[in-house]
Amino acid sequence: MSTEIGDCVRRSLNRYFRDLDGESPHAIYAMVIASVEKPMLEVVMKQSEGNQTIAAEMLGISRSTLRRKLAEHNLS
Repeated sequence: MSTEIGDCVRRSLNRYFRDLDGESPHAIYAMVIASVEKPMLEVVMKQSEGNQTIAAEMLGISRSTLRRKLAEHNLS
């Protein structure tokens, strides 16, 4: 599974660089994290049936970090 996700990110980044059309790339790390984090949180919260403790355990982060990230993405 992680290979599929990595391949998807790789394809998307290759497309991003191809489509820059002479523009300089910047803040790529933040762009990728922002693009991946919200859908990941949405899926994990659905899988945990909205239980933040379970979701945090699934993600390997603390519940307070999960709550902060949910708020950052307007998912709380």
